[in-house]
Amino acid sequence: MGTRRGRLAAAELLVLSMLALPSCASKQPSATAVPSDLTPVVSIKELMENIIDPTADYVFDAVGSDVSAKGIVETRPVTDEDWAKVRQGAVTLAEGANLLKMPRPVAPPGDTNKSTGPNAPELSPEEIQAKIDRDRALWNKHANELRDHAMKVMEIVKARNADALFQAGSDIDRACENCHLEYWYPGDKKAVLEDEAKHVTITPPKR
Repeated sequence: MGTRRGRLAAAELLVLSMLALPSCASKQPSATAVPSDLTPVVSIKELMENIIDPTADYVFDAVGSDVSAKGIVETRPVTDEDWAKVRQGAVTLAEGANLLKMPRPVAPPGDTNKSTGPNAPELSPEEIQAKIDRDRALWNKHANELRDHAMKVMEIVKARNADALFQAGSDIDRACENCHLEYWYPGDKKAVLEDEAKHVTITPPKR
């Protein structure tokens, strides 16, 4: 058994150690911190054209039906290679959505989109940039929706559920279109919403 003085000294040492912990911990680099030296290489438009759009086709083209002289030909992932390609598309889309959230120019220098001339169908890169900067949270929300739908495809691949792929592809397409209607061609948004309202979906009764 230690003396009273010894116990007090030990207690003081423990308190000093606990007080020192926050300052020590603050010096440790965070495992989730984003490095400050990350620099975007391309614009949003180039990221879409070279990464997101091409790999989205890995999901979109994985399932479908075509009418030919031989009748209806259905496409579905069957082999390991088929499913691997779908997963590559889903993973790239999910990470690509994260890249979209990194601040970067909307378009390369000199690019004007389809924003010139009378009744231009698209906003200019400067107008799009201004919309993004005014509400960065909304821009990130659209990117997160794309990411979340892509992650659902990754789960579908694990389950090898080809029947769920068609709806998943439609969800990804809708997420992309919602973003485009918000930023690239908002002039079409009203017409698209009105057209969607005309379509009635009938759910068959459960037997």
